Amino acid sequence: MLKNVPTDASLVLCSTNPGLNRDQSLSVSDSLKDNKLTYNTLEVTQPSTNNEDLSSKVFVLNIEGNPLMPTKCSRARKMLISGKARVVKRLPFTIQLNYVCENIVQEISLGIDTGFGNIGFSATTAKAELICGTLILDGKTKERLDEKSMYRKNRRNKLWYRESRWANRKREPGWLPPSIERRYQTHLILIKRLKKLLPISSITLEVAKFDIAKIENPLIESLDYQQGTLYDYQNMKSYLMSREKGKCQYCGQDFKGQPSQIHHIKPKREGGNDRPDNLALLHEKCHNEMHAKHLEYLLKSNSEDYKQTTFMNIINKRFKQDIPELNITYGNITFVNRNNLGLAKTHYNDAFVISNGTNNQSRTKAIEIKQVHRNNRVLQLNRKGFKPSIKKEKSKANPGDLFWVTGKQYTCTGMFNKGKYICYGSTSKKEYFNFTKVEKIYKQGSFVWKY
Repeated sequence: MLKNVPTDASLVLCSTNPGLNRDQSLSVSDSLKDNKLTYNTLEVTQPSTNNEDLSSKVFVLNIEGNPLMPTKCSRARKMLISGKARVVKRLPFTIQLNYVCENIVQEISLGIDTGFGNIGFSATTAKAELICGTLILDGKTKERLDEKSMYRKNRRNKLWYRESRWANRKREPGWLPPSIERRYQTHLILIKRLKKLLPISSITLEVAKFDIAKIENPLIESLDYQQGTLYDYQNMKSYLMSREKGKCQYCGQDFKGQPSQIHHIKPKREGGNDRPDNLALLHEKCHNEMHAKHLEYLLKSNSEDYKQTTFMNIINKRFKQDIPELNITYGNITFVNRNNLGLAKTHYNDAFVISNGTNNQSRTKAIEIKQVHRNNRVLQLNRKGFKPSIKKEKSKANPGDLFWVTGKQYTCTGMFNKGKYICYGSTSKKEYFNFTKVEKIYKQGSFVWKY
């Protein structure tokens, strides 16, 4: 048995390096001084190898309620014990000072990675990342509207006379479909809540995967286009990927992580150009096969317009109107910068790159936020044969809310029997309490924070 490995404490950090187990020697050889010693217990959390500071921050507000720089958990604990601060929010954990301070803050840059199903966010200073994470969108607006239309159509098919209302419909300038409008408003709500936690000085937002203005006019020049040909090439690839819905124009198969290349349908030596209708996105192997067998004639020009261009242009204008200090960027620039930093493809990593993050900055633990629908007007069926009723009252607790029974904390997963019982645990095995036993509830609202 190794002499320096304890037998009565399985979680004690100890080395299994054979250089430390020679005959009763208390010193380590010079060749081992600079080496890292391995741990002999799997239960012990291994040290991080990517220089990431995974400790969570505690957000701080001054006595007026304005955000200050976040602090460490240990310092926040001392301030709460001494009475210099009080807790104002549990998730994310936020304290408010009880005394007047100097209100000294640093420059904080917020990066937002927009998305159809997920939103990445990251706030950084010159030295460290303060918060990062991913907001998972609800994405059920269309389903709820379709269900609402179904019930409305059933009522209107009856023989009752209803005054015609189809002629009084109009759309205001800047109208967006309800599903896209809700996603847009969620972006604004997220930025607003982050500004209540941190003294953010600048906001950079990725408005699209590619720059449609650069594609329509390749000769456009400004400070944003002095990045070189690599950014232009990735910008065009992002456009072609969206236009062809992620499929190769030669074989019709998905790319699924396979390398892709841009192909000129009409070669430049024959008078071809770099316009999108003369370009095709192919698998690398398909591209090589096409040139080897001279099969260029199989592809036809594609002049299909990008359908979301109009919506994206409206969104860009609305973002600039609602956030005057906004800086914009595009996905092709984020792609190149993220690869230069050697970061994995995640929404919060993209947001870190968008906020001008570098490898010299320490990172923080990523947070997951889930958007939930608080007020469901669902059709409640009665199993005893009575007429079904529409739920019109707000639930006493929503999924994600915290509640306590006999001093123990639980997470709500839903309620049933008209709010008489509250569920917790996994959805596969329903466990519940009578709501009369609930001692207190912490409601998270529409954003459920998960650390």
